[in-house]
Amino acid sequence: MKNCIRTLALLAVFFSLTSNLTISNAQQSKAGDHASGPADQETPPYHKSAKDAQPLPQTLPPSQFSNPLVAEAYEIASEIPLVLAQQPCYCHCDREFGHTSLLDCFTSTHTAGCGICMGETFFAYRMTKAGKTPAEIREGIIRGDWKHTGPVEK
Repeated sequence: MKNCIRTLALLAVFFSLTSNLTISNAQQSKAGDHASGPADQETPPYHKSAKDAQPLPQTLPPSQFSNPLVAEAYEIASEIPLVLAQQPCYCHCDREFGHTSLLDCFTSTHTAGCGICMGETFFAYRMTKAGKTPAEIREGIIRGDWKHTGPVEK
C-alpha cells in the first residue's frame, strides 16, 4: 500500500512538471522555437564517449531535495553519470548555462524545476537497465522517446 501511494505521488508530481512543460513548449512553438527533435533543430551538446566526458562533474546529493521525484532523479544521476554525460538535454540549458551534456544539469538545482531533464534521465536509466548503450539511449532521446515514459519505480 505504501508503494502504491508513493508511486501515485511520484506520478502526480511528474505529470504536474511535464504538463507545465507542455504548456511552455506550446507557447514556444507558437513563437517558432521548438522544444526538441532532430527535424526542428540541431541536437544539443553531449560527450561522444565516456573518455570525452572526463573528468565528470560532481552532482548534488539527492538528500538535498525534499521532493521524492527530484531526489530520485539526482540519485539516478549519481548512479549513471557516464551515461548522462553522453546525452543531450533538450531544455537547451547549453544556451543559458553552458551545459555540455545532461549530466551538467545535476551540478546545480536546475533539474529540480525541469521536467525535460528529469524525463530524459528517467528514460536513460530505464534504457541502461535494459542493456542499451549510451549511443542507443541518445538516439531515443533525440527521437523524443523519453516523452512517453514516466518516473522510475526502483
